[in-house]
Amino acid sequence: MSQPIRKIVIVGGGTAGWITACVVAAESRKRGDDAVEVVLVESPDIPIIGVGEGTWPSMRMTLRKIGLAEDDLIRECGASFKQGTRFRGWSGRPEIPEYIHPFSLPAEYSELNPAKFWLAHEERSAFADLVTPQARVINLGLAPKQAGAPQYAFTVNYGYHFDAGAFAGLLHRHAVRNPGVQYIAGNVERVESHPNGDIAAVALDTGERVAGDLFVDCTGQKALLIGDHYGKALISLKDVLFNDTAIAVQVPYADPGDPIAPVTVSTAQSHGWIWDIGLNSRRGIGYVHSSAHAGEDTAMAALKAYVKETSPGVDTGRLSFRAIPFEPGYRDRFWVNNCVAVGLSAGFIEPLEASALVLIEQSAAIIGEQLPRDREIMDVVAGRFNDKMRYHWRRIVEFLKLHYAISAREDSDYWKDNRSPETWPESLREKLTLWRQQPPWHDDAPRMDELFPSASYQYVLYGMGFKPRYTAAAGAGVERKRADEIFHGTRIKAERMARLLPTTRELVGAIARRNAA
Repeated sequence: MSQPIRKIVIVGGGTAGWITACVVAAESRKRGDDAVEVVLVESPDIPIIGVGEGTWPSMRMTLRKIGLAEDDLIRECGASFKQGTRFRGWSGRPEIPEYIHPFSLPAEYSELNPAKFWLAHEERSAFADLVTPQARVINLGLAPKQAGAPQYAFTVNYGYHFDAGAFAGLLHRHAVRNPGVQYIAGNVERVESHPNGDIAAVALDTGERVAGDLFVDCTGQKALLIGDHYGKALISLKDVLFNDTAIAVQVPYADPGDPIAPVTVSTAQSHGWIWDIGLNSRRGIGYVHSSAHAGEDTAMAALKAYVKETSPGVDTGRLSFRAIPFEPGYRDRFWVNNCVAVGLSAGFIEPLEASALVLIEQSAAIIGEQLPRDREIMDVVAGRFNDKMRYHWRRIVEFLKLHYAISAREDSDYWKDNRSPETWPESLREKLTLWRQQPPWHDDAPRMDELFPSASYQYVLYGMGFKPRYTAAAGAGVERKRADEIFHGTRIKAERMARLLPTTRELVGAIARRNAA
């Protein structure tokens, strides 16, 4: 009989390692498989980097799955609520200084394509304002639910902003306390293999040898297992997505009662863009840019100017700025033999649209839900995992490039190069050609597990002022009447939410008081 899979060894901690450990352990318990052992090996010498980080709404489901209370997240990780992204200066068109990509789908999107009607009748309102009440909620700085709502419930869809280092620490404590994950501190000195090429064990500098049946590489950009041991190289994306460096800084609020932005704010710059994430007690800000188009001094000057403009009274000379280089790309294979890469070891591209954490969630979910019972089944699961994650990576690259490709900015070679069709993925060139005559809809994102539904393409396209050459027929009679009813209903819902929802600061404060009681 094929060798049974009884011990999963996760090498590396951080967000990737601890999410994977918690999810795999929770899924194992759910199916009553008490014989599966989950071990996490973490280096004690790698400091936790506490930058502000944003998630998708999927994180709510992940946290519920592993049994972590939302109130604990808010209290222990400086967390707040994220409802999407506000893009400033991306369109390059004076009449469109900014637009919103919200987390909520347009009303009744499964049955009606709102872009068709918006385009045909040249609606004066912004696209997001017309199709979802969440746009109004965001513009008013409101929270996604009332203070008395149950944990994880919502009025409008949301994810989180939190301190990534604190989040990894919370997951660590939760894992070893509740799911029963075994924790081992130590640095990997050697990887031992079976004759068939599978990893047999990792030898640590403590003298301990940790054997296992399935190894998960969460060692970050070092990629000790999938990269160093198995030699799986990154597929470089520098010819498509140029950004390869971030400069991050933590900025305090001038006043503890300052508003908390309900979205990630992304502000375009001459050689990249700046993220601005509002946590409970501070903001996480960073400049993502291309080193081929701007040196560190140029990027640092632009970031400091942004901090001074948006944080009056804050002395930038007292802040700590940290440069974070990265190689944009992903592995040609993520699961090799009995080793699967999750997180930065699998790949990384710029944090635009916050796709890094959702890929960790996706990977952990597949491993947990389809955990192979024996070595023979593992090969089938591995093949499916590689196919699915390769599809997700390609779609993420396509979607992120869309933001640059349709911009009208011409203020630097950075934007001119990004707008050049030669730097676009072929799939994006084809879709933009098709969208000249018809708006995106379900055929453009046909899979049930799409990370970016066709609605996301609509929010970006029409938020940035993309104009088709031909206007699709918008229907008449019953169909047009139904569209008008939906749009009117959206306005009514937005007005009601504007009256009833608290601000993000008020909601976070109410949760803090509830926990202190």
